[in-house]
Amino acid sequence: MAILDSAGLEALSLREVARRLGVSHQAPYKHFASRDHLLAELVQRAFVAFAAFLDPRPGGATADADLGAMGHAYLAYARQHPLQYRLMFGTPLPDPSEHPAMMASARHAFALLHDGLRRMHAEAGRTLASVQLDQDALFVWATLHGAASLAHTAALAALQLPAM
Repeated sequence: MAILDSAGLEALSLREVARRLGVSHQAPYKHFASRDHLLAELVQRAFVAFAAFLDPRPGGATADADLGAMGHAYLAYARQHPLQYRLMFGTPLPDPSEHPAMMASARHAFALLHDGLRRMHAEAGRTLASVQLDQDALFVWATLHGAASLAHTAALAALQLPAM
């Protein structure tokens, strides 16, 4: 993560990891088969931390309140952990079929939103097909992602809008 923070994704390599750790350039290969395997591990850890950040949010008595708290937690995570946020949502990911653990962590984070929406619809007496829940979850995610992205620009200040 230090490499990503200081030099960007382009500088991430097993050789650079070895150099920074002061070990032989072959040492990281004992732990990671390739740069993609290293990147997948970093992304997986970011998703685990993201889900752990969302899980203990102060929920509400209703699904609406819980989803609102989740939205605030999402924006707080993006603000407090910009490197990990960019890694998860702004980086070309390694091939998902080759990194199932990375994808399981990503799916867990998405499932928190999906489950919250299912609860909201159930409380309103509606039953939605899984496809509709997926579409609702994608809409909410896209909205939050857009808000988080805007918060990292000067657009809100330029328009004299409150910070998120």
